[in-house]
Amino acid sequence: MGSRTIFYVSALLASSFAAHASGNHGSGHAHDGPSIGEPGLADKVSRTVTIDMQDNMRFVPATLRVKQGETLRLLVRNTGAVPHELVLGHIKDLKAHAKAMQKFPDMEHEEPHMLSVAPGSQGELVWHFTNAVTLDFACLRPGHYEAGMKGQIAVTKGKVPAKNKEQKDAHHH
Repeated sequence: MGSRTIFYVSALLASSFAAHASGNHGSGHAHDGPSIGEPGLADKVSRTVTIDMQDNMRFVPATLRVKQGETLRLLVRNTGAVPHELVLGHIKDLKAHAKAMQKFPDMEHEEPHMLSVAPGSQGELVWHFTNAVTLDFACLRPGHYEAGMKGQIAVTKGKVPAKNKEQKDAHHH
């Protein structure tokens, strides 16, 4: 390969990285470790769990237990006055992403394992948990993760609950 070709390839890679880091996420995120799962199908949902995002920088509940192979509907409510988000991933990836958000606070998320929710609104994330693994979730808005807005999902082997069985979440108001 000639030096001119290497220059063009390097420039292309640098510009695509800069565009990715400063704006919308594409679907090409690499994740370290076992799979975090995949978007689920609504007709395969075994239960719905409500997660509140609060301005005291907490998720309620902050821990979930899920069976490998289970599909959950996460009903995510922003009960606060500032925007929040829920991002699923491995802790190493979430920490790196939180750092990137400090540099690019207006970064928008469009990947299926990420959900941004405006104050007083709610959204839902249907997720199929494919591996027995400990996953993390966090709000990666600048300062939120660092203030403790994170949680964990323990995905264990075992019998998957019957589909479409509605369950109330673990927290009480």
